[in-house]
Amino acid sequence: MDRIKYAVFTDKSIRLLGKNQYTSNVESGSTRTEIKHWVELFFGVKVIAMNSHRLPGKSRRMGPIMGHTMHYRRMIITLQPGYSIPPLRKKRT
Repeated sequence: MDRIKYAVFTDKSIRLLGKNQYTSNVESGSTRTEIKHWVELFFGVKVIAMNSHRLPGKSRRMGPIMGHTMHYRRMIITLQPGYSIPPLRKKRT
């Protein structure tokens, strides 16, 4: 479970749960095939499709120095009908 950071719970991701699609943030260096293999192995489900996009890091200022946070990748995983994933842990803010 090193590759998947946490599940994403936004209005869109909750709407996608009705279509058997699950959204989560993963490490930026992860590939689609790695994540698909890991999800099928760990949760015992069948993955039909995966969509991903890379989200940019946000700008942060620390005094006079301007920096940014790391970018990350968001995956939308579509499962075959009849399969489901238990909710993953939410990110604490």
